Amino acid sequence: MTASGASIAPAPERIVPLPGYEVTIGRGTLLRAGAIAAATARAHHYALVTDANVAPHYAQRVRASLALAAPDARISLLLVPAGEEHKTRELWGHLTDELLANGAGRDTTVVALGGGVVGDLAGFVAATYMRGVPVVQLPTTLLAMVDASVGGKTGVDTPAGKNLVGAFHPPAAVVVDVDTLGSLPLRELRAGFAEVVKHGVVADARYFAEVEAVAPRLVAGDGTGDAAFVDIVARSVEIKASVVAADEREHGQRRILNFGHTLGHAIELVSGYRLLHGEAVAIGMTLEATIAERMGIAERGTSARIAAALEAVGLATTFPHRMEPRDVLEATRADKKARGGAVQYALPERIGAMSPQDGRWSVAVRDEDVLAALD
Repeated sequence: MTASGASIAPAPERIVPLPGYEVTIGRGTLLRAGAIAAATARAHHYALVTDANVAPHYAQRVRASLALAAPDARISLLLVPAGEEHKTRELWGHLTDELLANGAGRDTTVVALGGGVVGDLAGFVAATYMRGVPVVQLPTTLLAMVDASVGGKTGVDTPAGKNLVGAFHPPAAVVVDVDTLGSLPLRELRAGFAEVVKHGVVADARYFAEVEAVAPRLVAGDGTGDAAFVDIVARSVEIKASVVAADEREHGQRRILNFGHTLGHAIELVSGYRLLHGEAVAIGMTLEATIAERMGIAERGTSARIAAALEAVGLATTFPHRMEPRDVLEATRADKKARGGAVQYALPERIGAMSPQDGRWSVAVRDEDVLAALD
């Protein structure tokens, strides 16, 4: 897919429409989260799901916003432990039991406040509780802002792999407050740029170049106060929104968003989740672009340019020496994208364009090509 490559234009607040909901992006927008939730998913009971890291910073602010917008509603706080290792079926069951114990009915809206783990988990709770209740996503990490909160994918992990149990459940609204990035550890901020770079690779060469230019500044010092963050997040959301709108259920073109994720998810799993999702995807993108060059699909130098952009924000791009290549290869076989026993990869032709593969937007890759890249 290619995109128009429209320049990033400064704006204090941006609204990106998707099928059935909007993404509001700005500074201080958490103060309006309650009003947006009440307007898009008014409820008798708001279940605010957040984790132990995020709650001390923002839970009270969101709770007060909900109480102001819906004074007659009940608001409950459901606290979960932080970390990918807790995104499990067991915790999903605990949360649904807690909702039942709290008397939550079908007139409940789940509010997900946190990073991608909270968004995926709370979204899956909303998708399945009482056969589906609304969810409002309030992402607080860069990765969740540009990826996990947008598009309607929800789910939990299993010992076999990431997100193998889940559902498509689009949110009623997404509210992005880039001020929350100020409380994010630098490692998490850097990891979020993996998905930002990915959006440039899969759809917009001009955006990729702009990210190359400004991203190192944004991870240096107090870069989270930089005005460019609103525009970076908004353009990434616009790219993902355009892809999702064309293929909401991932039957074709939406597969391009999986670039870097087949190997990335496998590396993340084999690391025991010691690597953050974005860190694993950064390595996955570099390796998958190397495979694309080896197969004659991508222009020479594509992998090197992707690696340079990622390394400029402090992300590693080489295969971890402590891992066994065959362990990672085996982990890819449980990937959701496998078809007929073959593992499917979304591969680039060049920066800004993915290989359409006769409308399939993914291609089976031989084990020897994967192992050659890993070795």
